[in-house]
Amino acid sequence: MDDCIFCKIIKGEIPAEKVYEDDLALAFLDNTPINPGHTLIVPKQHFDNFLELPEDLMCALARVAKKIAPAVLAAVGAKDFNLGLNNGAAAGQAVNHFHWHLMPRLAGDGYELWHGRSYADGEAQLMAEKIRANLV
Repeated sequence: MDDCIFCKIIKGEIPAEKVYEDDLALAFLDNTPINPGHTLIVPKQHFDNFLELPEDLMCALARVAKKIAPAVLAAVGAKDFNLGLNNGAAAGQAVNHFHWHLMPRLAGDGYELWHGRSYADGEAQLMAEKIRANLV
């Protein structure tokens, strides 16, 4: 895709601090990291989002995440990380090229996960029924 910033990074048209590359994937440091070592994992082939990504490629990217996570953690002296996915604009996806965020976490780093809420009486059962009815 000609106007995709990640495709341009993959082609070498835009510089990036690459930390891993193979035939299918590229991992590079995020330009605006949550914490140092925040790494993006992208397929070399363009897919807009998770729902477009073929299952075999998703598995290959998961193997990349599992391979590089220990290296990222060791490099920054962390034990924990978040593996994040924003799918679509309403979910915060800023670049329409599938990518995972591997974000090292440090105790007291000040970042919180989203806050949940409880279901009202009967709401969880109704929601589960709707989801099951839409499975294909």
